Amino acid sequence: MDDRELLQRIRQGDEQAFDALFRRYYAALVGFTESLLRSRAMAEDIVQDVLLEVWRRREALELDLSWRSYLFRAARNRALNDLRHARVAQHAEPYVRGPESVEPSSPAELDARELDREFRRVLAALPEPVREVFQMSRRDGLKYGEIASTLGISVKTVEARMGRALKELREQLADWLPR
Repeated sequence: MDDRELLQRIRQGDEQAFDALFRRYYAALVGFTESLLRSRAMAEDIVQDVLLEVWRRREALELDLSWRSYLFRAARNRALNDLRHARVAQHAEPYVRGPESVEPSSPAELDARELDREFRRVLAALPEPVREVFQMSRRDGLKYGEIASTLGISVKTVEARMGRALKELREQLADWLPR
């Protein structure tokens, strides 16, 4: 079965076609992703996420390249995002605060803790689509085009949701921002 036929059948919800796609590319994708991450478990998780996303977005999926190119690019992008996230987390680790029960040693630490708490509250209050775009951009480090592709929406929609998130954060955290 060629790529176009496979795409057509998957778009129609044909589980056997998806199973064929899975079997055809899973092992190679895991091997490739493992070479980037140096972790078999993480590679398997990423490949499963990529393939699950294909199934979830099957009806809107546009495939300009071959399945092989599309899947390897998606796995590579996710692996690089995971590596970027791990690097940021490792770099930030010395600055991570201890448990809430520990008394802050300065007013600045108290302010930072309160700001963090307020930020999390405002973020949680955002509508799910807006919060999802914000987190994919800021937490996961994805570009607007990558977010649009992942969510199956236009770049303009990503820009609008990001603008809404930033506006809401600015308004709600105005007391914490420099004037």
